[in-house]
Amino acid sequence: MAAKIKKGDKVIVIAGRDKGRQGEVLSVSPTDNRAVVSGINVVKRHTKQSAAQEGGIISKSLPIQLSNIAIRDPKDGKPTRIGYKMVGEKKVRFAKRSGEQIDG
Repeated sequence: MAAKIKKGDKVIVIAGRDKGRQGEVLSVSPTDNRAVVSGINVVKRHTKQSAAQEGGIISKSLPIQLSNIAIRDPKDGKPTRIGYKMVGEKKVRFAKRSGEQIDG
């Protein structure tokens, strides 16, 4: 099944250590059922200096399970599920909570 969450979507974490936090999806890996969300699941990595980058402690966002995030409803900002409907000849996503169309 294709992932209903796409790059650029505004999401809310619904489970795990970052529960309740919000962010934007930076990338999605449907085969692994994971997504990288800005500011979510941030870890610190100690890196050696190389010709390409400076050494030190670097913060980076790691992937999070798709089942642990939900799209933000465009109307009230609460977590919602996604549905699909046809508008003319085009298939669009909509929020099941409010019925609002989701851009993107």
